[in-house]
Amino acid sequence: MNLFEQQQYEFAGRHIGPNEQDTKSMLKTIGVETMDELINKTVPASIRLKKPLKLPVAQTEFEYLDELKKIAAKNKVYKTYIGQGYYNTITPSVILRNVFENPGWYTQYTPYQAEISQGRLESLLNFQTMVCDLTGLELANASLLDEATAAAEAMAMLFHHKNKTDVISSPKFFVDTNIFAQTREVLLTRATPIGIELVHGDYKTASLDESYFGAIVQYPNSIGSVEDHRDFINKVHAVNGYLVMATDLLALTLLSPPGELGADVAVGSAQRFGVPLGYGGPHAAFFATKDEFKRGIPGRIIGVSIDAQNNRALRMALQTREQHIKREKATSNICTAQALLANMAAMYAVYHGPDGLKKIAQRIHILTAAVAKALEAAGIKVLNKHFFDTISFEVADINAFKIAADKNKANFHYHVNGSISLSLDEVASNYIGETEKNLSAIFKEATSNSISLSFDEADALFGKLNGLQRTSSYLTHPVFNTHHSESQMMRYIKSLENKDLSLNTSMISLGSCTMKLNAATELIPVSWPEFSIIHPFAPASQTKGYQFIITKLEEYLSKITGFNACSLQPNSGAQGEYTGLLTIRAYHAARNESHRNIVLIPISAHGTNPASAIMAGMKVVVVKSTEEGLVDIKDLKEKAEEHKNNLAALMITYPSTYGVFEEGIKKICKTIHDNGGLVYMDGANMNAQVGLTSPGMIGADVCHLNLHKTFAIPHGGGGPGVGPICVNNKLKPYLPGHNALSVVEGKSSVSSEVEKQSEVEKQSEVEKRIPAVSAAPYGSASILLISYAYIKMLGEEGVKRSTEYAIMNANYMKAKLEKYYKILYTGTNGYCAHEFIVDLRPFKITAGIEAEDVAKRLMDYGFHAPTMSFPVPGTIMIEPTESEDKGELDRFCEALISIYHEIKAVEEGKADKTDNALKNSPHTQQVVCSDEWNHAYSRQDAAFPLAYVMKNKFWPSIARINNTFGDRNLVCTCEPIESYMEEPVSN
Repeated sequence: MNLFEQQQYEFAGRHIGPNEQDTKSMLKTIGVETMDELINKTVPASIRLKKPLKLPVAQTEFEYLDELKKIAAKNKVYKTYIGQGYYNTITPSVILRNVFENPGWYTQYTPYQAEISQGRLESLLNFQTMVCDLTGLELANASLLDEATAAAEAMAMLFHHKNKTDVISSPKFFVDTNIFAQTREVLLTRATPIGIELVHGDYKTASLDESYFGAIVQYPNSIGSVEDHRDFINKVHAVNGYLVMATDLLALTLLSPPGELGADVAVGSAQRFGVPLGYGGPHAAFFATKDEFKRGIPGRIIGVSIDAQNNRALRMALQTREQHIKREKATSNICTAQALLANMAAMYAVYHGPDGLKKIAQRIHILTAAVAKALEAAGIKVLNKHFFDTISFEVADINAFKIAADKNKANFHYHVNGSISLSLDEVASNYIGETEKNLSAIFKEATSNSISLSFDEADALFGKLNGLQRTSSYLTHPVFNTHHSESQMMRYIKSLENKDLSLNTSMISLGSCTMKLNAATELIPVSWPEFSIIHPFAPASQTKGYQFIITKLEEYLSKITGFNACSLQPNSGAQGEYTGLLTIRAYHAARNESHRNIVLIPISAHGTNPASAIMAGMKVVVVKSTEEGLVDIKDLKEKAEEHKNNLAALMITYPSTYGVFEEGIKKICKTIHDNGGLVYMDGANMNAQVGLTSPGMIGADVCHLNLHKTFAIPHGGGGPGVGPICVNNKLKPYLPGHNALSVVEGKSSVSSEVEKQSEVEKQSEVEKRIPAVSAAPYGSASILLISYAYIKMLGEEGVKRSTEYAIMNANYMKAKLEKYYKILYTGTNGYCAHEFIVDLRPFKITAGIEAEDVAKRLMDYGFHAPTMSFPVPGTIMIEPTESEDKGELDRFCEALISIYHEIKAVEEGKADKTDNALKNSPHTQQVVCSDEWNHAYSRQDAAFPLAYVMKNKFWPSIARINNTFGDRNLVCTCEPIESYMEEPVSN
């Protein structure tokens, strides 16, 4: 290979941590001569791939970006008047640069370790406060996936709240005609498996009785109309039902909030608070409700508590209530927030403040009012009298209007009844002259009527809304009224970032969570306007760049998994699980075997597995594990045969949740197939498979992939995530569709092969698909660019090397640590896969030291704890990924070895059993630097236990969190300013 040819492999050297010399040293420590020897001893020969993946050859970073610019140019950036829940917005540059494009914000992990997560926890608390204030409701979570799934979660929550027994007394849910179409479709997807009966109609004429548990309306609705729902809400409450209101946060700066109107739940999207369109995502949905539903609210809630020093401290509240812990008793499988995007939306509110937000809303509304007046003056009928940012109208010749709109590079929303909607937004109101010129040209060409805009700020249509104009205050907390200059905002963002440990601080070795490198080159294009300001419902003719990338990524992921087709629509891993099970459900139904509803799940599986199965309308039967951490094949066979007449599927993670390649996996899959079921493989551990084996080769029928794990999309402090599914030919026809996908004009999510089929065949394919699982056709489309880049720049050899190094790094750490700690579960030859479990349970007996003490003490060494007490209580599970270099792995091992000696000191009586560095960890700067120090160990041992810590100390911002206090005193919004003041000192 000459010097020029070597360039294409340079990215692999950037992505993979150990260099050639370190690799030799690490393999020697492991006890093998070569990488091939290690892989051969780790991955069973029976499941090894015999042929290469046939992926593209690797590209350099420069070459990739240059090529992508040309692909991006295939997207046509039109003016968007489509609306329907997605709006152009202006991301303040201070937020774009310091949050969205900042690894200090996008590489953080979910804030399970509160002491090193206070920055994003504060920002998420701001988000919850913002949502509660604007919706007028008492409790909000820290975001959901998108508006449609948030509505579905609200429906499910209320259904289970009303129907508390197995006998469903109130199965009906009323859906108003004028909610967004994508929300209606996702509601159908979620309702059918669990026995909810959707009833569609006009809320004004709806007839309700006790068989209804609830209803949903849109405010403002899909045609833009602002309507008074108070009488209908009273009607719903009169039959003991509950009302969900899908709404718009920006509109609520001017409109009476849902809580004041009597709604029980408010849902929607925070996208227009500074988060780019991105062809559909990622965006943060909001979910607010009354206090009575606090034990049923889905997702994560940030709450206020105290730390060991009685200082204010934030943490994820009600953590033991998280749905996936309930397993088969769960009513939701949500375990992902859209934290990064919620933080952006919260920062948008902090930066603009209540007055700034109101002015943005007023400008949009005044512009919309001017357009409505101009249309009426030109003889064009406007269909909605009261509106915020959207008007619907009729023209004589729709085709002529479409031609004029396309000629002038503008998109509108065309309703099935022949009317047209026009939505205006922050960008349109920022360019009033340009907006007027564009609209005037379109209407002149389409209708021969000239329109001109005249603005009368005093002529506010909200003044005629019979009490629907907002009178209550919002965002009164100082945080929303302080940081309005760029200097203030920049410093506020930085102050929060400094409280959080992220990948730009040190490695985050979370087993099963795969916190790998998110390369800058992979992320840069997400901000390009050719990708960031495309509406998800833009015509396919305008999105050829996106379609090219989507088609290629589906192709690459299908090859990597050994399957035939892929859907990129699911926008979280748990949603991928759910989607995969829905395809299995549809497959059995098509074979007249709808009775197949039993899912076998190993006891070691992720908690989202049984939760997803329950949501898909299935029943869970748990399979035992052996003492070695493997699936108990005898128990599996017995249960598969026992339930063979009703067996739907097996859900299994591979390598196992215990970090081991089970050699009996093919037999396991055959057992399920022999008894009429299909195999769903959880792709959480795919980072140990790529290029070496595959779910399809092993015998699975469907798997989901966590693109935020194996394929390098950042975790973003708890989200975004993407969870596409790949399937074999059996399940290919049942991949999710979407009402926005045109099978005639554009590609479908079934497969690119659909484009070659006849119209009859296409229609047949459409009818087989399950309905949409996400609001947008391709889920969080903009961040698919990251995984596409990952594969393109690593190439066929690079993705395989990444897997090999992930396995090598894990076995290197295992070899260094097993002299001090017991390592649970290894393969036949004594090696682990890409992760391993360290058993800390003996120390509870010998020294009173628990896994939590080790996790908190690691913070003093500058590290985030590995996955704690999963899948085995009292343990930690370590996954270093391929991207960490030998020096960082050594530092982490040194920290754990040092902690081992600290535990031994307690065991031997050299350190006090209660007053020791582990029990008092983590140590804050305030504690270490205080005038008083009453501990038996030194300040240096507390804060600088190893020499490397002195060179780059990361200080936890709070002492150990008091979770119990926070649950007993639940506060989930920013407290009054008085609560921040110190208590007066009494003399």
